[in-house]
Amino acid sequence: MNEPAKSRRIQLLTAAFLVIMAAGCVDENARENLVITGSTTVLPAVERCAEVFNLAQNEIGVQVSSGGSGRGIQDAASGLADIGMASREVKESEVKQFGNHFVEHLIGYDAIAVAVSKEIYDAGVTSLSSEEVSKIYSGEIDNWREVGGPDELILPVARIPGSGTGDTFNEMIMGSSRAETEGVEVNAMENAEIKTLIVQSDKAIGYLGIGYAKTGDIRAVTLDGVAPTAENVKNRNYKLARPLYLYTWNGTSKIEAEFINFVLGPEGQGILEEEGFFPAASSSPEGPA
Repeated sequence: MNEPAKSRRIQLLTAAFLVIMAAGCVDENARENLVITGSTTVLPAVERCAEVFNLAQNEIGVQVSSGGSGRGIQDAASGLADIGMASREVKESEVKQFGNHFVEHLIGYDAIAVAVSKEIYDAGVTSLSSEEVSKIYSGEIDNWREVGGPDELILPVARIPGSGTGDTFNEMIMGSSRAETEGVEVNAMENAEIKTLIVQSDKAIGYLGIGYAKTGDIRAVTLDGVAPTAENVKNRNYKLARPLYLYTWNGTSKIEAEFINFVLGPEGQGILEEEGFFPAASSSPEGPA
């Protein structure tokens, strides 16, 4: 091939490559972003749903991050996120602060497990009453021997304020979401941190989403004689059963509804079950007309 022809071929190939690259950039840039923030309990399931959803289509790119239920609700209301994840309902104080424009989408059910260190469980503490747990967190009970365990001081671990898990625990066990938990020595931001603290201690107790309590050197105890099983959670026989939500603000847009429909569909609900949650008895949301 002579030099002019070779040069012309190189130019054509280069031009074709640039066209392909530009087309790819256009497709990527054309994706509508859907930002989701909030509950660390809901996070693993929604994150997996987002990964599958993103691979299945090219129109919407879903980005998921944590921060707690309070953050998710606030971000949805303030426009910092399109959807807020929450392991509790919106509070009256949040409605007063932001307005009554939250749209609630039930996506499943969870149980908050009360878990102890493996050493404590193996020593005989396999069941606790709500009253015993309350007294541990209020500081009235500070030694495991008082609840049938070894002569060891108890290390109670709790969530920081704003956590849906913490609010539910305080309301159901302590009597108020704003209850004082004077027995608490360590506060953690996320379920994963609670789990790590329990695993690393030989005398700890903590509460966390049931999905986090199913693996590793951590043991969920029965609460008032009831285990956090699927049947007990669905029947609400387990005291710390709770619904899980995605919140949108001032209606539900087409792209928000498309992702929520996926979460509520067979594939999304299957992912929730794989993560240790229980399916929602909810209809799919409708987008704008």
